[in-house]
Amino acid sequence: MSLSERISEDLKAAMKAKDEVRLRTVRSIRAEILKKEKEGKGAPTDEQIIQAISRLVNQHRESIEQFTKGGRQDLVDSESAELAILEEYLPASLSNEEVERIVVETLQELGIASPRDMGKAMGAVMQRLKQTGKLFEGGMVNQLVKSRLSTS
Repeated sequence: MSLSERISEDLKAAMKAKDEVRLRTVRSIRAEILKKEKEGKGAPTDEQIIQAISRLVNQHRESIEQFTKGGRQDLVDSESAELAILEEYLPASLSNEEVERIVVETLQELGIASPRDMGKAMGAVMQRLKQTGKLFEGGMVNQLVKSRLSTS
């Protein structure tokens, strides 16, 4: 079953169960899928759907941070509940140790040790990380590569 089909089935199940939080969350994912369909040609791939869900996850995390600063615990709870549902649709994430290992291996294999080669290093590392099929945080990768190149 494709991710799009799973989302459609979950939408129906949430309607039947009258689960408002899940229904609202799955509808937001479905809206992203429909937006992708209108932008491109045909149905989006699972990878494109995962990217869209990842954007939604990042938006929810930022909202949680802002609501926490604003002292709005009710909104933090709501966003957190939706975030948990969104994360169910994402593949497993790479641990920080796995990301660091891939960064070190890639830099060693390519013989990159200078901060001037940051672009080349980032391109190679990101490509290697994407091949794992797991999620990772790009900002963290950038910081790891910078720190490795500046200490070399």
